[in-house]
Amino acid sequence: MAVEPVEPVESADPADSATPDSPGTPEIPGTPGTVRPGGRTARVRAAVLRAAEDALVEHGFGGLDLGDLAQRAEVGRTTVYRRWGSSAALVADLLADMAEQSLPRSRSGSLAEDLRANARLVQRTLADPRQGALFRAVIVAANGDPGTAEALRHFYRRRVEEWAPCVTEAVERGELPSDTDPFEVIRAVSAPLYYRMLTTAEPLDEPAADRAAAAAEAAARAGAYRRQGA
Repeated sequence: MAVEPVEPVESADPADSATPDSPGTPEIPGTPGTVRPGGRTARVRAAVLRAAEDALVEHGFGGLDLGDLAQRAEVGRTTVYRRWGSSAALVADLLADMAEQSLPRSRSGSLAEDLRANARLVQRTLADPRQGALFRAVIVAANGDPGTAEALRHFYRRRVEEWAPCVTEAVERGELPSDTDPFEVIRAVSAPLYYRMLTTAEPLDEPAADRAAAAAEAAARAGAYRRQGA
């Protein structure tokens, strides 16, 4: 995901110079970052989320500080604390934004081609110096923060839902067992790539992506991902 650099969008709130904000500032009702969509609010959100990406890549979740993000984004501290309220809420909004900006699934009409396209999209994302570091930081944060963990699950659920129809369509064409679980097939494509990113120093390249896609396809055709009890 890439976000174009934005110009300063907001001067510091007057309250910032009088009374410093603290993490205890009450959170604004509703979903963080969705108040008054469009216009100035959209620019503020884009600037702060870009700053959050930078901070996560540089320092990880433990180094994420809302006051620092306000300074990086050149927006008011009060605005950031009021809109997001916590680092976990900000990461949740960042993941929602990443899901919104992810490329749509391939529609080639071939299961092999669609799974390969999915694998290569995951591979390019994880191999990217910025995006790979960002995902590693969020995954680490999810292991210790329930809110971040739920946001990460929601992100991947949306991505799997986006790509699952290519498996459903293969079932309808008679290429796979009728009780194949599309979600399990899509998860099987990306799992080896995440494992490689997190546990080895081996290259995360296109051949690795193609092998992951081919293995998931072969297993699906053999009935490995049939629904239990179906």
